[in-house]
Amino acid sequence: MVNLELPYGRENLVLELPNEKIAGILVSKAHHYKKTGTETEIVKKALTNPINSPTLRELAKGKKNIVIISSDHTRPVPSHVTMPVLLDEIRAGNPHAEITILVATGYHRPTTADELRSKYGQEIFERENIIVHNGFCAEDTVNIGKLPSGGELKINKLALQADLLLAEGFIEPHMFAGFSGGRKSVLPGIASKDTVMANHCAEFIASEYARAGIIDGNPIHKDMIYAAKEAKLAFILNVVIDAEKKVIEAFAGHYNDAHRKGCEFVRELAGVKAIPADIVIITNGGYPLDQNIYQTVKGMASAEGTCKPGGVIIAVSSCNQGHGGEAFYETMAKAKDPQEVMDEIICRPADQTVPDQWESQILSRILIKHKVIMVTDAPREMVEKMHMIWSPDITSAIKLAEDILKKDSSKITIIPDGVSVIVLN
Repeated sequence: MVNLELPYGRENLVLELPNEKIAGILVSKAHHYKKTGTETEIVKKALTNPINSPTLRELAKGKKNIVIISSDHTRPVPSHVTMPVLLDEIRAGNPHAEITILVATGYHRPTTADELRSKYGQEIFERENIIVHNGFCAEDTVNIGKLPSGGELKINKLALQADLLLAEGFIEPHMFAGFSGGRKSVLPGIASKDTVMANHCAEFIASEYARAGIIDGNPIHKDMIYAAKEAKLAFILNVVIDAEKKVIEAFAGHYNDAHRKGCEFVRELAGVKAIPADIVIITNGGYPLDQNIYQTVKGMASAEGTCKPGGVIIAVSSCNQGHGGEAFYETMAKAKDPQEVMDEIICRPADQTVPDQWESQILSRILIKHKVIMVTDAPREMVEKMHMIWSPDITSAIKLAEDILKKDSSKITIIPDGVSVIVLN
C-alpha cells in the first residue's frame, strides 16, 4: 500500500492506493533539490551576480521614482523573503529613492489588505507605498502602441512614469505562456483588460507552441516580451520554489536573459516523462493556486498530457473561493456541452475576445477528451454546471472513475503538484 499526501488548500489529503494500482507518480525534481544556503542568501547571491545587467544598487543610483512590480495573491511568490532584500538593495544605491510596490493583478480581482499583509509582512505593509493594479480601470493605464499581434498595448501609468522599473516573481511551467515570471509581470501583470484579452485570443491559445515549457515560437510569449521591452522593464528578480514554497534558486538581471536562464533551470527540474494511464489524479499544489476552479485548470492541463484518450482526470483542489471568474463560469454553464464552448470560441476574432475566454477554451479542450472529476470545496451545483463531476472525497472519485471506464483494474498516474511539472511525450 502506498500513502501519499496531496496538497489541498493549506492542508493535505491522504491518498492510499495498492501498489499494483499505480502506473507512476510524476514529481518535479525541484521538490527534492538540495539548495545551498538560506532563502535570503540565495536571493542576495542572485542580486550580487546579475545576468547581463549592472547590479540593482548601481541601477538605482540617481533614480528618483522606482517601481517594483510584484506578483499578486494568486501566486506563491515568497515576497516576505524577496521584497526586503530588493528594498535594501535599492536603498543601498539610493537611500532617497521614492519606491512604489505595484501589485500585478493582471485579470484577477484586487488583492485585499489582509492578503498584502500576509504576503509582505506587517512592517512592509505599513511602511511602504503599495498600489494594487486595476486592469479594469481605463484611467489607470496608458496606450503606448501596438502588440506584434495587433492588440493595443495599455500599461499601468505608474510603471511608465518610473525612472526605474523592476519586477519580482517566480518561474514555474505555465500552460500557455510556457513559463511564468519575467516578461509576464508586465503582460498580463500590469496591463489593461483589453491588452490581456488581445494577447489571450483563441488563435494563440490554440497554437501548438502555446504549451507548458515552450517559449520559442510561442505567440503569447512574443507579445509579452514586446510589452516588457516597451514598458522599459530594466531588471527582474525571479525565484524558483519547491513544494513547501521555499526558494531553492534565484535569477536576477536582464528581463529576458535572466528569465531564460531561469527557465532552463526549471525545464531541467520540471520535465517528467508521461506515464499514460486511464485515470490521472492531480492537485494544483495547494494554497494559493488551488483557491478556485480557474486556477485549477492549470493542473488539469498537466494531467491532459498523460491521461489516455477517453480517460478520467481527478482534480483534487480546494477551490474554496469558487469558480474564480464570473465570465469563465457563465461561458461554461450556459453551454450544452464543452464542444459548444469550443466551437464558439475557436472562430472568434482576436479583437472580439471575451473575458476569461482562454480558460474556457483550455478547459473545454480537456473536457472534450476526458471526463473530469473534482474533489473540492466548490459547490456541487457549480462544478456540475461547468460540465464536470463533483465528488466528496478521493476514494469516491476513484470509484466514480472506474464506473465511467467500466472496469476496476484501471491504472492510475498521480501528479501531486500539477502546476510544477512539464509533461513530456
